Amino acid sequence: MRVSPTCLVHFQRNRYSVHAQWANRVVSLRAYADRIVVVGDGETVAEHPRVFGRHETTYDWQHYLPVLERKPGALRNGAPFAELPAAFKRLQAILIKRPGGDREMVDILARVPNDGLEAVLVAVELALEANNPSREHVFNLLSRLQAPPSPDPIATSLTLREEPQANVARYDTLRGFLPWAAVVSLLTRWLGVIDAT
Repeated sequence: MRVSPTCLVHFQRNRYSVHAQWANRVVSLRAYADRIVVVGDGETVAEHPRVFGRHETTYDWQHYLPVLERKPGALRNGAPFAELPAAFKRLQAILIKRPGGDREMVDILARVPNDGLEAVLVAVELALEANNPSREHVFNLLSRLQAPPSPDPIATSLTLREEPQANVARYDTLRGFLPWAAVVSLLTRWLGVIDAT
């Protein structure tokens, strides 16, 4: 059957969402007792629990993420986004009050396919707990969560001959400058040599 322009397939007077890249394309629908599976090009492209009522629509909001990138305003009134997780809804309520907040929320949701839903949810919850809900903070938390762990320190029997010192003045000698006290000392000696001659 053909996927509608609104990314839905119809089966027994009910509708099921399919990923936006399959809009207006032909897919195969497989109906089982407990689920509906949509197959395109030999791969499963959507799976939903089967509903037995009439005129019901089952959405997966992740199917509509490519649409959001073109139309961020759809996030406010789009039916598929009524089922966002609670943390996303709380963040959206805060961001929507700012100029460009729709675009920030869309950018955060766009990270879900690459970084995974759980990772993005954890980053959003941490940003909300820190009272700093912004796109940059969520992205920063995501990169921290996905950073590889630091390596364990290597045990070694090597020891330093000279312990490091907290002496900033020694860097002046490396640059070719003498400390002020040494300059004064050299000047007094030099002036003393001049006086002696």
